[in-house]
Amino acid sequence: MEKGGSSSRGGGYSRKWAIDLTNNDYSSSSSTRDIPDPLGFTRSSQEPEDGAGGSRQRKETEAAWKAQKAWEVAQAPFKNLFMMGFMMWMAGNTVHLFSIGITFSALWQPISALQSVGKVFEPYKDSRVDTVAPKLVFIALNLAAMGLGVWKLNALGLLPTHASDWVSSLPPAQEVEYSSGGLPFL
Repeated sequence: MEKGGSSSRGGGYSRKWAIDLTNNDYSSSSSTRDIPDPLGFTRSSQEPEDGAGGSRQRKETEAAWKAQKAWEVAQAPFKNLFMMGFMMWMAGNTVHLFSIGITFSALWQPISALQSVGKVFEPYKDSRVDTVAPKLVFIALNLAAMGLGVWKLNALGLLPTHASDWVSSLPPAQEVEYSSGGLPFL
């Protein structure tokens, strides 16, 4: 690195932050000592920690990170619950292709998530990390999502809730509500 003199490409001036990498005067050990660390960089964080204290602290930090990530995964179905509820509300209560597709999607997603609970929490398995509570929250939120799908099936009238749904000789259940529109014209 040239200091104070003119450089061949610099247009007659040199920059104090420029390093001439073609000069072999720098050995690998001395060049790291000569170059100052960038702003915000601390070399102490890069040095290996010695002793069992550093290893234990690293393991505790990793266990805390795994526990935090397990709780994030456990609470992920909560976000999906509101999105799916909004989509089912937008689909309406009439039986058509879109509402049936949304409803069966709302049923299928929690079922497939409940089948893969072990796979979902396997990366966070550790002797210092308790994954029982996050798994229970994950299962409860997926059961709530499945309950939302079953409620939508009932609202669409697709659940067999009356005896007449099973036996064809019985009369259908009486409607609880009746609506008529407008004012009568004379």
